[in-house]
Amino acid sequence: MTASDRRDDAVAALRRVAFLLERAQASPYRSAAFRNAARTIEKQDPARLDVLERAGALTDLPGVGARTAEVVAVTLRGGTSPYLEQLESELAQTAATEADPAAAALRRALRGDLHSHTEASDGSSPMQEMVLAALELGHEYLAVTDHSPRLTVANGLSAARLRAQLDQVRALNRAVAPFRVLTGIEVDILDDGDLDQDPDLLDELDVVVASVHSQLRMDRAAMTRRMIAAVSNPRTDVLGHCTGRRLLGRQRPQSEFDARAVFEACAEHRTAVEINCRPDRLDPPHDLLQVAVDVGCDFTIDTDSHAPGQLDWLDAGCARAVQHGIDASRVLTAWPADELLARTRA
Repeated sequence: MTASDRRDDAVAALRRVAFLLERAQASPYRSAAFRNAARTIEKQDPARLDVLERAGALTDLPGVGARTAEVVAVTLRGGTSPYLEQLESELAQTAATEADPAAAALRRALRGDLHSHTEASDGSSPMQEMVLAALELGHEYLAVTDHSPRLTVANGLSAARLRAQLDQVRALNRAVAPFRVLTGIEVDILDDGDLDQDPDLLDELDVVVASVHSQLRMDRAAMTRRMIAAVSNPRTDVLGHCTGRRLLGRQRPQSEFDARAVFEACAEHRTAVEINCRPDRLDPPHDLLQVAVDVGCDFTIDTDSHAPGQLDWLDAGCARAVQHGIDASRVLTAWPADELLARTRA
């Protein structure tokens, strides 16, 4: 194995640790430390890395601390870091306890994810790293859906910034084909039900996820009108995390609206209802999810990921879907990309 190969293995090990930490909902500072170290190591001359490792001086490199240096050193010597082995073992134990044959079958049927964020808004990683993780998970496509301008707290993209991102997506697609990076947005549903972005620009996107992020305690009748207006908009493809609830950390109760009326509008206008897999959301709640099933909605199973490892949260959504008898035919993210795009662009 060449020195260059050993460096590449060290970079892969650092990224794998970060992925597993993100998946396990560890502190974002821990995963960021490993991703930053990976970027530093990737830029180093392989021969210099070998010299630093033999001298025990890897921590002289910017962004490389004791724990990340241990992973690099062991990998450069052809071994596997005990810390990485520990994280892999914890993942295997979690997967074994959560195994469900029907949910596992649905997970295998999924082809992609229509809700992800990058560092362009409030995600933690560049688009390229999100796409690399999606590839490693076996996805066929990933929609990049950063926030719209009104959500300033999440660094929402102006029309100009979104257009620049579209150019970035086109360039990246040339490098990762046949994988598909889909253009998209998580657009704010404004108080009157309108969508927070230039309509002509929305028409250019592959996927539009519309979500409520403000005035979450709006009166039930007003919230119902607001959401029906949004899901009836022909530019809306997916209704994101419909209740806006938060289950962990700074908890937040769900918004109040007439779920049957909203989901009937989704079914009528072919707007999919997102089954959001984030552990702090798990939206819709089970009672509302059953209403969406009963009125004939289609669904997406999405991670709403803000870091690469979070793209592996799909199992939770699959488990919730099978509890309500939702099979792959009703899940847009189990469709091939061309079939999906024929639906969203119609």
